Amino acid sequence: MKRLPDLEAWAIFAKVAETTSFARAADELGLAQATVSKAVQRLEQRMGTMLLHRTSRRMSLTDSGYAALERATRILAEGEAVETEVAEQSTSLRGPIRVTVPMSFGLSYLAPVLPEFMARFPEVAFDFNFSDEIVDLVANRFDIALRISTLADSSLLARRLYAVRILLVGAPAYFERFGRPKHPRDLAQHRALHYSNSRTGSCWRFKHPEHGEFAQAMPLPLQANNAEALVPALRAGLGLALQPEFLAWQDLQSGVLETVMDDWQVDPIALHIVTPPGRSRPARVQAFIDFLSERCAQAPWVQKIDGA
Repeated sequence: MKRLPDLEAWAIFAKVAETTSFARAADELGLAQATVSKAVQRLEQRMGTMLLHRTSRRMSLTDSGYAALERATRILAEGEAVETEVAEQSTSLRGPIRVTVPMSFGLSYLAPVLPEFMARFPEVAFDFNFSDEIVDLVANRFDIALRISTLADSSLLARRLYAVRILLVGAPAYFERFGRPKHPRDLAQHRALHYSNSRTGSCWRFKHPEHGEFAQAMPLPLQANNAEALVPALRAGLGLALQPEFLAWQDLQSGVLETVMDDWQVDPIALHIVTPPGRSRPARVQAFIDFLSERCAQAPWVQKIDGA
């Protein structure tokens, strides 16, 4: 198997050639002089030729050293440049941020507040993935995921921000035609507009402080993997739906939709900011996380979580 090039040794060799001194090179690189000397010796053994002439008074390049110097200097310069650039991006508010976010939340809430952040930090560039699928942050190189769910344990870092209530809603026209269910068992006679990515499947589950838990399957004239796709049929009175409050609250305020069975609750989910493993984040990513936390706190549908 072919060995990787000894890039560190080549960078050290370039600094030695630049300063014409092992001691000065060691000082500028912050290394022990013995480390610098051994790196050059390692290269010479690997190449099978001398790169430097050494005497007690002076040091000079051999022909092989001269032949290698230009590329070695480039290795040193590129290494210094990439470290400078990465370090600057980690502390400055510029550079790319890749974000994955559920489609309904992303379109209805995140997209409208995004211009405020972009105006505040014009050198930050975004790449968004709007999808209800759970994508692999590490494999797809995402900096942040917004997830509205009950998260499974993983190596990812999750910050649980706000509870999101799930409400059973329908249009007034639907209730006039089919009546208002009072108990989950009544739902068997109703029509469900169903979010197919629900973790509970097609059976709707409710809890009551006195009567305990109850699950009920329903006829499904419409199901979709995006909750927003259910809204037109919901407004048209074609069925009931379990909708997150952030998606339904405006229609509830205007009377286009109404809640029903308010004494029976669906387990709330929560808004999480999820990041890849590792505590160190670029400043631009942390700034965006702080911005989202601040702006979400002002949303009218937010239910704060104790300790969040």
